[in-house]
Amino acid sequence: MFAAVDLGSNSFRLHIGRYDGEAIRLIKSARDPIRLGAGLDAKGNLTVSAMEAAIESLARFNAILSTYPLSAVRVVATNTIRIANNSAVFLPAAEAAIGYPIEIISGEEEGRLIYMGVASTLNSNERRLVIDIGGGSTELIIGKGQQIERVESFTVGTVPQNLAFFPAGRITAEAFDEAILSARSRFEDAALLFKPQFWSAAYGSSGTVRAIADAIIKNDLGDGQITLKSLQSLKRRLISFGHADDIALTGMKPDRATAIAGAVAILIALMQEIDIKIVHPVDAGLRMGVMWDMQWRISKVDRRDQSVRDFQQRFAIDSARAEQVAQTAVNLFTSLKPTDESYVGLLGWSGLLHEIGMVISHSGYHKHAAYMIENADLPGFTTREQRVMSRLVLAQKGNLRKVQDTLSSLDFSKAVLSLRLATMFMHARITLGEDDLHVKMKNRIDVDMRKDWIKHHPTVSYWIEKEKDVWDEVGVEFSIKLNT
Repeated sequence: MFAAVDLGSNSFRLHIGRYDGEAIRLIKSARDPIRLGAGLDAKGNLTVSAMEAAIESLARFNAILSTYPLSAVRVVATNTIRIANNSAVFLPAAEAAIGYPIEIISGEEEGRLIYMGVASTLNSNERRLVIDIGGGSTELIIGKGQQIERVESFTVGTVPQNLAFFPAGRITAEAFDEAILSARSRFEDAALLFKPQFWSAAYGSSGTVRAIADAIIKNDLGDGQITLKSLQSLKRRLISFGHADDIALTGMKPDRATAIAGAVAILIALMQEIDIKIVHPVDAGLRMGVMWDMQWRISKVDRRDQSVRDFQQRFAIDSARAEQVAQTAVNLFTSLKPTDESYVGLLGWSGLLHEIGMVISHSGYHKHAAYMIENADLPGFTTREQRVMSRLVLAQKGNLRKVQDTLSSLDFSKAVLSLRLATMFMHARITLGEDDLHVKMKNRIDVDMRKDWIKHHPTVSYWIEKEKDVWDEVGVEFSIKLNT
């Protein structure tokens, strides 16, 4: 049984589902329309009241989660928490309230997870366009069957559109036209990549798109489907109400009404700019995609593995060297008995990518690699995971002052030591046997290594002494013992 929690800009949502061998069946859903995106102040910070409302919501979700025997839970945060300047202040309290780590995912990763959720529901091999209009961003994804071919995330969503063009809920014809033109300007550069020749059907996956579809059907607007004709009819009806508080559409909840004008403007802009004739609403998206991702990880199908391999191939990395470093580092780290097993995978992937910066320059390649890993679009990885990998790769050589603030975590220090030793032995052309090296690390580092390595690999003595100096510099005693 899995749970997926989506911390969106419009609402926080929760899904609990069970995999029955073929599909994930929903058992419980919850939604809290807290409109976090509207809680950003002029400086891009979440206000105290917005954070308090979010934490109260997460505590309510925690109470729901605690009543189910869950095998895995993932909490993902999207645009508002991505862009909030004070998200680092908010996250610790938010994680304490929900009781689980919160993963900030990129817009592109959000799009991929949305597509995975939609594809699992449609279960066909057609080539399709998926549209997700969220509170803070809009994602466009093209794929064929289960395969994702193109993902773009645009920082235009219902919350900023409503705040900018429908302030205090006022809805006018002039404001609607301006909102549509503004949205079109955000999509026009990428529009050619999403034209109808690249797909056979278009789907809208967000709750907002489903609400638009319901409004059209239940209020006999246009032709009864999500087309430009019906959207224009809905637009005119919204203008006739004049204010979000006065919207009286059959089947529309009041909290949906506050976001509907911005959503309609964005959808009209998309259909005009991309030349979409009809959008089919589908009841699946991000949360379903997150649950499928958890199911695949349990089944040993981890998208992050392929993501790293693709990144290696793109930059022509020497896979043999990378594989040796990754395997050696993981073996050393495991022997150090870490308490946080999540570092095992992150360390292995860091090893596979440790030389990626050489595509830019051999001088300071570890710095280039760290930047690339932290900022690259790596499917399957969260922002936090990429930041940890970036720090590990940055620490693979040179002094440790640059990561000294993170060395307070013993497991991180063990991972750094493992990666540094692994790269050292790879450069010295030493393949470690089972009993060739013994390392201990607690309050100090003890390294027990073969004496004959010095004879056959003379640079090892130089590098291991340098390693001792590097750790001594950050206050960690480093002892070397040579055995026969």
